[in-house]
Amino acid sequence: MKRALLVGIDHYDHHRDLHGCENDAKALHPLFTRNEDGTLNFHCKLLTRAVTRRQVLDGVRALLADGADFALLYFAGHGVEVNGDVVLTTTDGQGDVLGVRFGEVLELIAGSPVKDVVVILDCCFSGGAGSVALLDSRSALLRTGVSILTASRGDQVSAEDGGRGVFSFHLEGALDGGAADVLGHVTVAGLYAYLTESFGPWDQRPTVKTNVDRLHDLRRCKPSVPLETLRRLPTWFPTPDHELPLDPTYEPDKSRSDLPPHPEHEAVFGQLQVCRANKLVEPVGHQHMYYAAMLGLSCRLTPLGRHYWQMASRGYL
Repeated sequence: MKRALLVGIDHYDHHRDLHGCENDAKALHPLFTRNEDGTLNFHCKLLTRAVTRRQVLDGVRALLADGADFALLYFAGHGVEVNGDVVLTTTDGQGDVLGVRFGEVLELIAGSPVKDVVVILDCCFSGGAGSVALLDSRSALLRTGVSILTASRGDQVSAEDGGRGVFSFHLEGALDGGAADVLGHVTVAGLYAYLTESFGPWDQRPTVKTNVDRLHDLRRCKPSVPLETLRRLPTWFPTPDHELPLDPTYEPDKSRSDLPPHPEHEAVFGQLQVCRANKLVEPVGHQHMYYAAMLGLSCRLTPLGRHYWQMASRGYL
């Protein structure tokens, strides 16, 4: 079972109100709840607008209780750096108790029976989450199975723009397919690769800290190349460096009336074109697959194509 707690706090009793955190949590809720094909993903709980310290702690405890094997915590709101830790500020936070210290969250994670936990923070100074203050701000100690993805470094603020958090706006695009791999998997690694490219050298910088031996899907999207096509790569290419000979019978639009239709070759070529569009296959001797076929040239696997060839050959697909 997969559980997710999404917290978006806009209203504060003793601090400046925010204007995008509730919108962010609500925008991400359907993406975490359902995969692209409509199947159930996370069982989500949403806490928005005015949320107290007690509500956050109770929610995290319930999230990390027995009965789930994968848990996700998302927090959008004010973040404050205190003694090398980041405090997730709550509506009622004031004085010495501004909200929930991330160290408290880590303590709950350390004692949780849930094997795999992902934390996503969109708040100022969020990159300090998971650091060990007694060592230095760059050192982290995470239990096995834990990943932390943050909107900024520990010395940076996290921006809002147009009623949304900038980080969470890009996160939404990543979950909606932007960070999906060829098989449609969206993982922490894919999210970070997508998000780090979404910010320039003068902007806030997302960070990631992780201690995992496998990557879990945060969402599944439609594969850009069908599995049945990937599984046929070793059939078309007997070895990873094989060049598949092409001829005009592969191209449906032959522009030659003397060539009869060849449905089998045309079906293969259609699948090769999908692989070409996803950088798995490339023509040899010409820039375009069409002319490679019409001129009797060939095509071959790219380095990424050879990776999926290996997976198919080993029965991993």
